[in-house]
Amino acid sequence: MIESGRVADKVILLREKSEPVDESSFRIRYAEVLNPSQFEAVTHREGPLLVIAGAGSGKTRTLIYRVARLIESGVPPGAILLLTFTRRAAQEMLRRAEQLVGERSRSVAGGTFHSFANLMLRHYGQAAGIKPNFTILDRADMEDVLNLLRARMGLASRERRFPKKSTLAETISMARNKRRPLEQEIEADFPHLIEHAQEIVALERKYEAYKRERGLLDYDDLLYRFVEMLTGHEQIRRRISESFRYIMIDEYQDTNLVQAEIVRLLAFTHRNVMAVGDDAQSIYAFRGANFRNIMDFPQMFEGARIVKLEENYRSLQGILDVANDIIARAAEKYTKILRACRRGEFRPLLVRASDEHTQSRFVAQHILELREQGVELDEIAILFRSSFHSFDLELELQRRDIPFIKRGGFKFIETAHIKDVLAHLRVVANPTDAVSWLRALTLVKGVGNRTAERIVETLIAAPEPEKALVASSALSIARGEAADGLSRLATLVSTMRTVSRRPAEDVAATVNYYLPMMRELYPDDYPRRERDLEHFQNITQRYRSLESMLSDMALEPPSDSLGGVLATDPDEGYVTLSTIHSAKGLEWKVVFIIWAAEGRFPSPQSADPEELEEERRLMYVAATRAKDELYFVYPIYMFDRAAGYTMGHPSRFLEDLAPEILPTATLQEADDTPA
Repeated sequence: MIESGRVADKVILLREKSEPVDESSFRIRYAEVLNPSQFEAVTHREGPLLVIAGAGSGKTRTLIYRVARLIESGVPPGAILLLTFTRRAAQEMLRRAEQLVGERSRSVAGGTFHSFANLMLRHYGQAAGIKPNFTILDRADMEDVLNLLRARMGLASRERRFPKKSTLAETISMARNKRRPLEQEIEADFPHLIEHAQEIVALERKYEAYKRERGLLDYDDLLYRFVEMLTGHEQIRRRISESFRYIMIDEYQDTNLVQAEIVRLLAFTHRNVMAVGDDAQSIYAFRGANFRNIMDFPQMFEGARIVKLEENYRSLQGILDVANDIIARAAEKYTKILRACRRGEFRPLLVRASDEHTQSRFVAQHILELREQGVELDEIAILFRSSFHSFDLELELQRRDIPFIKRGGFKFIETAHIKDVLAHLRVVANPTDAVSWLRALTLVKGVGNRTAERIVETLIAAPEPEKALVASSALSIARGEAADGLSRLATLVSTMRTVSRRPAEDVAATVNYYLPMMRELYPDDYPRRERDLEHFQNITQRYRSLESMLSDMALEPPSDSLGGVLATDPDEGYVTLSTIHSAKGLEWKVVFIIWAAEGRFPSPQSADPEELEEERRLMYVAATRAKDELYFVYPIYMFDRAAGYTMGHPSRFLEDLAPEILPTATLQEADDTPA
């Protein structure tokens, strides 16, 4: 039966290739509504197909018309499977397919990998020992179970710091997605947890037993157990494969190893897989996505046909010239050159600012100029490599009453480590600030809330709080390690109150005092927090007065909810601030990419060649978000905690671009405004 099935597939494949198709038999005039490359992909019928869809090249349109074409060709809609990364994307594609071919498309199976795996496990899983009424744990549930088991194992005591439940969940999940033992995952991606490796492995085993005993599956289990079922039960694998004879996957470059294995197993009776994606937009390795999946597709499916979509419907050619040059230098890629379908002349600019604040002033000023020219604020975006890169810009936009929302990363003032540093500065500016005193005091080892409250009462009543802090009347409340810590705090505050210096120097002193505490408080992610503090120091350089700096920092920070955005006219929209990872798939008329500097972009943590190549792809993704105008901006004068102030240089991904592709402009002060 197996051999005869394969022979039948081959006969169909030969017949499909050898016999011309009468296009007049289709209601939709595919050749008229699609460009030649899209038409080639849509009309492909049997065998594996890889569609390399460049940015803005109409990949969604291609998928929709392929669904319609298959249905018009007589393929039962229920035999078509469309896998996406969001339920909304699948629903939107099928809605648009219904507009083309009517209600027949409603029978197409569409959804995410996880939703499809859930359905299959409930239908077939009993044969693999999975009860159909299993409960799915979301990420919060997973963390709570890990926390419960951690406590039962005695790993959550105050005497010994152990990774937080969120870190444990991330570590276990990443090992699953990368299909490697937990010990190897810790060594590769979480080296700061190596000292806890044996205990984390033991905890993970108890976690697995806990789930199996209670009929629980977490989010990663849906895929992992689905692969187990398909691999271990050929009859089930064959039945599912024969049910879905045409498989399409969107954003294939974002799949992880488990998802790629699912695709291979589902297609084992027919190999009718159409994978659509862009190797140049593979930027989610930190979530487990594997760049090799799209590069190795022709090896996984031998004889795969490759179609490239290179006509871009989004950007002007000048923007595409920059993007093409950036990605052309990639070490490994599917070579393609994006060509603009839109007409228009604009050459992107590499803008050199004297320092970070000048960078922020330029962006804010140009946004106001664009607004006067009729560009809507919601057609403008500022993109950055890391969330903390926008802190100074946020303050500048607020100062100029430019409404904005921020996507991705942490909010500036609401991060705990920034709040901690600001608390020490606030008690210098206002010694009666009881809230800030409490925050600063409870950071001292050995000082709890009750002790801190008693000390605050003494400090608030004293004419010179810093002296009261070292006086025996205050220190008698705490002994030993706590007393030593309070003495160090008193020295810090006293120095800042009595020595006249710029706010940046006080910030530097506070950060040096706080860093050892922060490393103990946040052992799982202190390197990221250190970078936040470094950038915070950079922001404070322009202030002459501690009071004015604290006033600015006290402004209502932006948030993703529109109610938290400073705006005088809600009808005029909001400028978008976004990390590049959060901007993928979106587009704006005008895009600014700030901190396009070596040492910031690529990230200094990107050391090995694979990480640097992903950073290159991240720059490509950022550039291709722009439709009409694109600006790369970086400061010449940069602060680095280790090296102090250094000269900034353009990102390595930009510095070798020809000036006719990316000309450079240097900002100069004119009437106290960067021009």
